[in-house]
Order: sequence, then C-alpha cells, then structure tokens
Amino acid sequence: MRSKTSKSKSGSGKLRASKSRPAKQNGPNRENRNSQLQRRTGKLKTPHQPVPSDTGPKKLVLFNKPFNTLCQFTGEPADDTLANYIDIPNVYAAGRLDKDSEGLLLLTNDGKLQNRLSHPKFDKKKTYWVQVEGNIDQSALQALSQGVELKEGMTKPALAEVLDPTLGPDQLWQRTPPVRFRKNVPTSWISLTITEGKNRQVRRMTAAVGFPTLRLVRICIDTWKLDDLKPGEYRVINL
Repeated sequence: MRSKTSKSKSGSGKLRASKSRPAKQNGPNRENRNSQLQRRTGKLKTPHQPVPSDTGPKKLVLFNKPFNTLCQFTGEPADDTLANYIDIPNVYAAGRLDKDSEGLLLLTNDGKLQNRLSHPKFDKKKTYWVQVEGNIDQSALQALSQGVELKEGMTKPALAEVLDPTLGPDQLWQRTPPVRFRKNVPTSWISLTITEGKNRQVRRMTAAVGFPTLRLVRICIDTWKLDDLKPGEYRVINL
C-alpha cells in the first residue's frame, strides 16, 4: 500500500463544498436543539454517518484532528470543520472524536471498511493518552481496567496504565487554547485502550474513578497510528 502525507492548507475558506441534504424538520425547535447539542458535545444529531459511495480507488485517510474541530465537513459558519483541512472527495469519517478531543481520526471512501471501523460489534481497539487532574493511583487504574459503572451500565474491560510524560506526552504539540490547570493541583498521564465508543466514554470513565480528564488525545485505532502527524495534517493510504 502506498501512502502520502499532506499538510493542512491555510486560509479561512473551506477547501471544498460538500453536498448535503436539507435536514428533515420535526418541529420549530429542531434546529435549535441540534445547535445546542453541537455546542456541548461537538456532534450534530443526525440519523447516521454519511456512507461512502464505494466508487473509485479505495482510500484510507489518517487525520490528526485539532482541538475544537468537528468530525464533519459541514457546520455553522463559525465552526472549524474537516473541510478546512481535507480536500479529498467522497471520504467520510469512520467513527467519531469529540470536538474537545484531539488526535487520530480515520476517513475512507470504502463503505465496508467504514462499517468495520465504526460498528460496535467489531470491537476495534482505540488507544488514548489522557491527562487527568491529580496523581492517579493503582486502585483507579484497576477500576478502569476492570470496568466502571456509567449510566448505561458497566464498561467493558480496558487496558489502563500510567504514562511517563517524558516518553510520549511531553513530545505532543501545544494545545490551542492551552489546558487550564488548577494551581497547586498536580496532573498525571495515562494510556487507556478501550473497544467501545460510548458518548464521551473516556472522560466519564476517568471522572467516575475520581480523576477528571484535562486533555484527551487518540493515538491509535486498531493497527493505524498517529505517528508524527501534526494537528491538521493527514496521510493517505491507497487500499
């Protein structure tokens, strides 16, 4: 497989116009509810993700999603969307990454691959580097590994371990805007690998064990890794 890396293109305009169907209106407050949800979570409430057309050469795009960027090609005028970075036609996100999270997002024009990457039944592993408030302890790590109680029920077993900041997190780019720290409150980094994709799952898991998430960076999905991609850059793999 051949791959190439592309840096994001600067400028306030979008790189391409993405066709979209008008949203079906179920009442006068539908648009307002969607806008409020998008501001809170970085997600627009839609019935399903766009499905690639399965035409043309198959591609997989590895993209380093910047903080405060939506995982979609359209949005409100002030939104930072994928269209500001990716100029490849007919590719769509395989899975999601919250607006306030960073790191690896996969896109493809292969419908079958998109389904394998995003459908919960395939249990694809996703690894996150998580900066939490406080010095996390072994009991919290054990709880994360065994599963924690969320409102939907118990999470599946995960892999949680402490990260030495000098062996990875210290090499990360500076986030814009910077993380807000509380004075005199230490922080720590963990690596957390999960196979689920519940809404804001990692943040809720760390909060459930008493260590709120300050920064969240996804570095790996299955066998695909972020590697040296900078925020806003992508790499194309021809399948």
